Amino acid sequence: MAPPDVPVKPLLTSLRSDSIDKYFDFSDNKFSVKGVPLLSDVPSNVTFSPFMSICNFKASDAPLPLLQRVHGVSHRGGFLGFHKETPSDCLMNSLGKFTEREFLSIFRFKTWWSTMWVGSSGSDLQMETQWVLLHVPEIRSYVTIIPLIERSFRSALHPGIDGHLMICAESGSTQVKASSFDAIAYVHVSKNPYDIMKEAYSALRVHLNTFRLLEEKTAPSVVDKFGWCTWDAFYLTVEPNGVWLGVNEFAEGGVSPRFVIIDDGWQSINLDGQNPNRDAKNLVLGGTQMTARLYRLDECEKFRKYKGGSMLGPNPAAFDPKKPTMVISKAVELEHAEKELDKAIQTGVSDVSSLESKIQKLKQEMEALFAGEEKNDLSNQACKSCSSGTEDFGMKAFTRDLRIKFKGLDDIYVWHALCGAWGGVKPGSTHLNSKIKPCKLSPGLDGTMNDLAVVKIVEGGIGLVHPEQAGDFYDSMHSYLASVGITGVKLDVIHTLEYVSEEYGGRVELAKTYYKGLSDSLSKNFKGTGLISSMQQCNDFFFLGTKQISMGRVGDDFWFQDPNGDPMGVYWLQGVHMIHCAYNSMWMGHIIQPDWDMFQSDHPCSKFHAGSRAICGGPVYVSDSLGGHDFELIKKLVYPDGTIPKCQHFALPTRDCLFKNPLFDKQTILKIWNFNKYGGVIGAFNCQGAGWDPKEQRIKGYSECYKPMSGSVHVTDIEWDQSREIPEMGKADEYVVYLNQAEELRVVTPKSAAIQVTLQPSTFELFSFVPVEKLGPRIKFAPIGLTNIFNSGGSIQELMYVKSATETRVKMEVKGGGTFLAYSNLCPNKAFVNSVEMGFEWLPDSKLTFDLPWNERTGGVSEVVFLF
Repeated sequence: MAPPDVPVKPLLTSLRSDSIDKYFDFSDNKFSVKGVPLLSDVPSNVTFSPFMSICNFKASDAPLPLLQRVHGVSHRGGFLGFHKETPSDCLMNSLGKFTEREFLSIFRFKTWWSTMWVGSSGSDLQMETQWVLLHVPEIRSYVTIIPLIERSFRSALHPGIDGHLMICAESGSTQVKASSFDAIAYVHVSKNPYDIMKEAYSALRVHLNTFRLLEEKTAPSVVDKFGWCTWDAFYLTVEPNGVWLGVNEFAEGGVSPRFVIIDDGWQSINLDGQNPNRDAKNLVLGGTQMTARLYRLDECEKFRKYKGGSMLGPNPAAFDPKKPTMVISKAVELEHAEKELDKAIQTGVSDVSSLESKIQKLKQEMEALFAGEEKNDLSNQACKSCSSGTEDFGMKAFTRDLRIKFKGLDDIYVWHALCGAWGGVKPGSTHLNSKIKPCKLSPGLDGTMNDLAVVKIVEGGIGLVHPEQAGDFYDSMHSYLASVGITGVKLDVIHTLEYVSEEYGGRVELAKTYYKGLSDSLSKNFKGTGLISSMQQCNDFFFLGTKQISMGRVGDDFWFQDPNGDPMGVYWLQGVHMIHCAYNSMWMGHIIQPDWDMFQSDHPCSKFHAGSRAICGGPVYVSDSLGGHDFELIKKLVYPDGTIPKCQHFALPTRDCLFKNPLFDKQTILKIWNFNKYGGVIGAFNCQGAGWDPKEQRIKGYSECYKPMSGSVHVTDIEWDQSREIPEMGKADEYVVYLNQAEELRVVTPKSAAIQVTLQPSTFELFSFVPVEKLGPRIKFAPIGLTNIFNSGGSIQELMYVKSATETRVKMEVKGGGTFLAYSNLCPNKAFVNSVEMGFEWLPDSKLTFDLPWNERTGGVSEVVFLF
C-alpha cells in the first residue's frame, strides 16, 4: 500500500493516457471484444461493468507496484453479472453463446482435482469449469472468462444447450440466498496467452483482496530440494523404524533427501464404534481410513512408542524391509477379493460362499502379518507412562535422532486433512467442539468422476470443529508439531468444507473462517511457509485460502497403476498426470508455486516422469518403497547435497499446445517451456493414450492413441519475454541447442526450420537452448552445462564473458559433477577449474568437454575459466 501521506488515486490515474480505449461492447444481445462478437444471444438479465467501475483500489492491501500494474491494464478487463427475480441459494444463468471458436479450459473432474479440456463451443465445456480461454485470431488476441466469488456465493462455468455458456452461482447453504450479482465473472483480453493469465489473476487479487499472488509470498524451503514421501512405501503402515531405514537407503545411495514427508498413517485416529481411546488397528490402504476420525492431536501409538536413541546405537531396532511390501500386497489382494464379492452380489450371483471363504482366509493371513508387533514394542502401559513429546519418547525423540544421523535433513513434514483427519475430529475426544455433520454435494459435482474418497466421506460424515474454534484447532495441532521438530505439513482433503457448510453461512463464509485460522497458524508455527497444499484444485481455495499458502499440487495423485484395473494404466496414466500439471500451472502458478508431486524412481515410466520434474521449476521428490530405488536416475535430477538444478520459472505448455489435446487427438505431443539462468528449455513428451470421457465421466485409456507421435520444436516456442530477468536472451542471432536424450548439439537461428522429433509412447526429449556469444570477430561460445543431468543448463550458476584487446575469457560457476559440455567454434588456449589448469577435449564439430569433479568444499560449485 502507499504510505499514509501519499494519495493512491493520483498515482493510479496518471498511469495510462490510453486507458479509455474501448475494448468491450455490450449491445444488441452481443458481447464483443474490439469489434469481434464473442458471445451472442446474451440474455437481457446479464450485465457488464468495466473493471474500474467495480474494483475499489483503496480497499486493497496489494503493494503499490501491483496496484499500478493492474491499473495499467484495467481497461482490458470487466465484470459480468446477472439478475433474477427470485432469490435462491443456487442460481444458473446463461452468459450468452459461442460456437466455432477454439477454447482451452480447466474443470474439476473430482471434488479435489482439475484438468484441461478443449473445444469450440459453449456446449463443449465440462461442468465445474474454473476458467475458459478463448482464441480470437481476428484481433490476434485471447479472452479469458473466470467465474468468481461474490459476497457469499462461489461460481463455476457449465455447458449449455446450443452453444450457451452457463454460470452457476451457489452459496452452499439453503439459508443464504441471492438474486443479483454485479461481478460474478471476470473477463480479460490480451494479445499474449501467458500475459492474460498473469494480468487477470493480478486484477482479481486487487479486486477480491482475499488472496495474494505468489510474487508477494515466499515459497517453502523445500522448493529447490530433493525429498522423500513415505506414502507409496508404507501407506497407512508407516512407522519410525521404516522411515529411518528409508532415509538411510537414500543416504547410502548417494542422494540424501533434504526433506521428508511422513504421509497419512502417523495420526491418532479410530473408527466410530471402536475403543475411543485406542488407534484403529491394521490399516493399510488408502480408503480404509476415510471414515476414521482424529481422537487426539499428537502422534499415534506407533510413533509415541519410539524410544530416543534406539536407532543411533550399534544395534538399532530390527526392521524387516520386505514386510511393508508383503502387507501392502496382501491388502491389495483382499481389496480385490472384496470388490469381486460386491460385484457378484450386484449381478445376482446366488452362491458367494467361496468368495466369502477367500476373504476370510485373506483376513487371517493379514492378521498374521501384523501379529507380534505389540509384544516386540514397548508395552501399552509403558507407552502411557511416557508423555508424548518428551526427550526420551515419541515424535520429538524421533525427529531429533533423524537430524543427528542425517545432517542434511532440513525439513520434516507430516500429513493432515483440512478437517484434521479424513473423517474430521471425533466429538468429545479433545478440547474442541466437534460435531458429526452429514455431507451434501453441490449440483456441479454430479458431472464429476466417481471417487472412493467422496463415497467414504459421505458415508461417515465429517467431525467438524466449530468454525469459531478453527484458529484454536490448527494452532493446537501445529504448535505441538512444531515443538516436536516438525517444520511443515502436507495439507490434504481440502474441499470437504463445501460438503458441510449448510449451518455456517455457506461454503464461502465457512472457508474464510477456516482459512484464516490456518493462515494464522502457518505464520505462527511454520515460519509462514511450511505447507504444501493438496487436493485443493477448486477456485474457492485459490480465491480464499492463499493469503499465506505459497505452494501446492498442480496434478492429481501420481498413480503407479490404474486403480480401476486397466493393465495399460501403468503407462497411459503417467501422461495424464503431466497434462494435469502443465495446464493447471497456467492459473495456479500465479498464486502458488506449482508442485508436480512425487513419483517412484523404479516405476516403468520413471524416466518419463523424471524428465518432466527436471524442468517443472518446483521440488523433486519420490515415494520409493524400501529397496525400490533407481539411484542412477535420481542422480540425473539431484546433486549429492540434496539440492536440485531447478529452473527459474514454472513450466507451461507452449502456444501450439494450448488449444490441442495432447492426450488423445492422435497428433499432438505435449511441449512445456521454462528458463534457466542463462538459457531456455523445451520438454517434449508423448502423453497420448488416455483422457477424460465426458459420457462415462471418468478418465480412461484410448489405446489407439498410444503410439509414436511426431512434432516439431523451435527456439521461438520459448516465451522469452515472460522472464523479467532474461528477456534479452530471446533476441540472440544464434542459439546452440542440446538434445539431452539424443546427445546431439546443433546451431540454430530464429529463422531456422523447426527441429523435427518423433517420440515413442511415454518417452521424451529435452531441448536446451543457449544464446551464442560472439567473442570478437572469430570466436563463438555457448555453455550447455552438465550433460549427465536432465536439466543441463540448470547447473550454470554464473556466467561472465570478458572481451578486451589483450584477453578473451569465459568465466563460469558450475554446480555439480560430471561431463561438462559447451559449444566453441575455436579451441581454447587453456582451461582452469578452481584456478588449477585442467585438460579438456575440443572436437572439430565445436564440442568442448571435460570431466568436472564434485567440489565438496564449496557445496559442489566450481569456478570454470576458458582462455582464448
